[in-house]
Amino acid sequence: MTATSLQLISDGALVNPVLDAALSHALLVGVAAGELPETLRISRPGPAVAFGKRDVVSDGYGVAVDAVRSAGFEAVERLAGGRASAFHDGTLHFGHAVRDPDPRAGVTARFEQTAALVAQAFGRLGIDARVGEIPGEYCPGEHSVNARGAVKLMGLGQRVIGGGAYLGGVIVVDGAERIRDVLAPVYEALALDWDPDTTGSLAAERPGTSWSDVAAALEAEYGERYALQPAELDAATATLADSLTAEHRSPQ
Repeated sequence: MTATSLQLISDGALVNPVLDAALSHALLVGVAAGELPETLRISRPGPAVAFGKRDVVSDGYGVAVDAVRSAGFEAVERLAGGRASAFHDGTLHFGHAVRDPDPRAGVTARFEQTAALVAQAFGRLGIDARVGEIPGEYCPGEHSVNARGAVKLMGLGQRVIGGGAYLGGVIVVDGAERIRDVLAPVYEALALDWDPDTTGSLAAERPGTSWSDVAAALEAEYGERYALQPAELDAATATLADSLTAEHRSPQ
């Protein structure tokens, strides 16, 4: 059986977090319209807190945004996902854009398949990785991936539009304490319960684990399921992303 082709755009250079969100949006639009092939993008975003739609309408949103920027992080309104999550140069963002004429029908299956794939990628690194929500975790979700049933390592969100879907995840490779520090005032402002001790990292579980190690493990796991086609970001998608940045930058 021939494996499905999957365009792979992978770059470990630091990316402006607002542009990173806009690029995810642009890829979803292009893939859903049939203008781009199914695409997996792996990136390294700059420091930011990404807010979900429910955060944006919260009474404490403005206070939360101020706290984020006071900590030297950018405030971003993300494409997919639930509540506020954080990333920095010690995290890895991946996004998988798929074309599907009936994207809502496959929401649960895509969540389950992607969470299992990520857990198996972590297993390649010697991590006791499990799928499931840890009580008290930030941006809670049943398709989070944790270590030992104790600390969250990866959160997963999904956005569906006509013609396609986008699975986006943030993996904490290192620097869990930076996640805890920036999210503490954010969750207080948004009146959300959270236990900072549930925030973990791959490097804490397996010392010496690097960003490149995680990217390689993730690519290897996707490579077991797809025929990966390495590629560069095309000019049309980059231009569209530039036009979408305003949608993803939190208000000043």
